[in-house]
Amino acid sequence: MATTVRAALSVLMLIGFYVLALAIVVGLGVLSVMAFQRGSSGVAGAKLGFFAIAVAIALVVALWQVARAKSEPVKGLRLSPQQAPELWHMVRELAAVAQTRMPDEIILIPIVNAAVSEDTKLLGLIGGRRRLYIGVPLLQAMSVAQLRSVLAHELGHYSGRHTQLGAIAYRGRAAILATVGQLSGNVVGWVLKQYAKLYLLVAAAVNRRQELEADELSVQVAGRAVAQHTLRELPVIEAAWNFYEGRYIDPGWEAGYAPTPADFFGGFSGLLRARTDELAELRREPPPAEQSKWDSHPSIAARVLAMDRMQDTFVPADTRYATDLVPMFDRAAEAVAAMTVQFDGRTQLPWEQFTAVAVLVQEQRNADLVYRAAARLTGGGEAGLGTVFQLVHEGRLGELAAEFFPDATRREAAQRFVAPMTLLLRVAAVRSNVAYWRHSWTERAELVRNDGRPLDLRPLAELAVSPQTLGEAASQLAALGVDVRAAVQVDRVATAHGGDIIGGLANVSVNGKPHDVLILDNGLIMQSCPKSTDGGKDRLIAWGRSAPVSELAAKSWFLPYEEIATARLVKNTPIRVDLTLHDGRTVAVHEAWTGDRLARDSDDALRAAITPYLPENAGAR
Repeated sequence: MATTVRAALSVLMLIGFYVLALAIVVGLGVLSVMAFQRGSSGVAGAKLGFFAIAVAIALVVALWQVARAKSEPVKGLRLSPQQAPELWHMVRELAAVAQTRMPDEIILIPIVNAAVSEDTKLLGLIGGRRRLYIGVPLLQAMSVAQLRSVLAHELGHYSGRHTQLGAIAYRGRAAILATVGQLSGNVVGWVLKQYAKLYLLVAAAVNRRQELEADELSVQVAGRAVAQHTLRELPVIEAAWNFYEGRYIDPGWEAGYAPTPADFFGGFSGLLRARTDELAELRREPPPAEQSKWDSHPSIAARVLAMDRMQDTFVPADTRYATDLVPMFDRAAEAVAAMTVQFDGRTQLPWEQFTAVAVLVQEQRNADLVYRAAARLTGGGEAGLGTVFQLVHEGRLGELAAEFFPDATRREAAQRFVAPMTLLLRVAAVRSNVAYWRHSWTERAELVRNDGRPLDLRPLAELAVSPQTLGEAASQLAALGVDVRAAVQVDRVATAHGGDIIGGLANVSVNGKPHDVLILDNGLIMQSCPKSTDGGKDRLIAWGRSAPVSELAAKSWFLPYEEIATARLVKNTPIRVDLTLHDGRTVAVHEAWTGDRLARDSDDALRAAITPYLPENAGAR
């Protein structure tokens, strides 16, 4: 009952937001009329009148945008009762316990989540079609008992009538944010922004209370131990899925390849079975306890603690895999991947081939970084392993290596060049078709000969970095069938592939013009921005989330760190650096006092990135 009252309060506050906005418009209109009546020139009245009209238009535009916006339907595979009779039976049973109406649809979705929705009318007074969404990765990672706990929680949102005001709350939140965005930069926008913050705080508090209410049904139908264990398991599954995407899918994905629809989710099952020790270690960590006042969910730790105060029941735990509830699950997961994953023309390969190609692409990009440095050093347009061997033969490897080990003398850098040389030899072996990268779910891919035997090229790399033993290395490579001529540069220009965003600066002066700058671990992405400093951080966040960094870099000005010859730190705070590139161009990146940052330490990220190119470090080369 208390939660229902709080939810009603949040709706009233939503209405109050527009009552306040309307009152401001009317007030400005009255003031403008009074100014016309009392003033001699009418200038003040005209200004107030124009301002009132501008505010009114902004309100109408925001409301119109939200009213026209249609939420994208969640893509997924609809499971009929005939396709998954045991799953539907479980949901019916849980709905009966929750004393709520059944979902009309059960839909498999491609993410680590479960959720419910309801199409309502008349501000939630009339219920509508209900949908239950279940993530494929949850089914793969959970037992039947754990899934039962999760679904009970979701159906608890129905029984608590949490979904009935969900649509209006969602649209209301969007309308408020759109209105504040339209009116940013003036006193009216500031007033409405403060009200919006209060509304969002109340709405978040209501949502958190609703989550705890829904947890009560989980404990009731699954038992406290299972419900608490399931909550602790959620961040473990999410971490496993993120690792799976980052380690196994993303490298090939960026290069234009993808696992087949059958392998897309099938690979996650393989990883879960192979990495049981790592998953067990994750489970030993305490549940996440961080929570912000803006969060819509209590922390996992807070929810687990709250369950200690809920009445426990004994329920025998069904330890079967949750996938047993969906006959022919593999085909269903394949269908979900085919329907929801944006393959966008990528070449689809089974895991063995996908991994082999993906690792080669990664290794080639790293090799190209060395080859571009060699090309700059020799004055050629392109380079390859033969170019590097020639530098070794001439005793000039230290000049090349110094670019990668700026803290060392040239002699020391040449000795430390074994790791980069090993990389170049690995690429040469694969390009010569004498080796390939073998897929593994338990460790990183391994370089093996065509007969499956491991191939360790580090000993040959140790020979290849010295002029005295380079000939011996070349002979052994030839005996293996490695053609030095096959190892050549592919990309003449560096890209942002494989880069991660480590910071961002908004409204930075780049060569005297305002730019937003995303700081990657392999370069800077810069794009022109408005002179106004309002909303800089939000702009950086939206920009960074809009596409993979490789696509962002391709559409903007990308400055890879490898193009920097020297750097000068002009000022620490706000950070201002002058960069001189290998081709003689200069780039001045000067942060303003009023500029926004993606994170507080974004200036430290930029400072660390240019440190190797400062004069005190360049002197060691």
